Amino acid sequence: MSHFSKIKTQFVVKEYLLKALKDLGYEYEEGNLDLSGFATNKTRVDIRVPIKFSYDIGFRKVGEIYELIADWWGVRGIKRKEFTDKLTQRYAYHVTCAKLTEQGFSLVEETSESGNIHLVLRRMT
Repeated sequence: MSHFSKIKTQFVVKEYLLKALKDLGYEYEEGNLDLSGFATNKTRVDIRVPIKFSYDIGFRKVGEIYELIADWWGVRGIKRKEFTDKLTQRYAYHVTCAKLTEQGFSLVEETSESGNIHLVLRRMT
């Protein structure tokens, strides 16, 4: 029997979470939404990522963080660990770029190899 799995994340800022989802090619819906699971089970989420021919993936704000919620048994074409790893990496990318821009750095070059992102930054003093 399937059920909703809740994964605690380090996602705090909604803007960066949405940018990370967009970077990975996912569309999303915002609001007080229902997330469907097995046997008409439903739970409330703040962000829903619709997945064709599959159960959807959702995020719910709990305190200061967003938790990732899905009935993974019915999520097709997406592996949980791979999804969370890639989303976490893109989220961290947006947080890092925003914080460094606040400190006066500008992005000069970005490369990606073997799953790692390398940033070259410059700060004019």
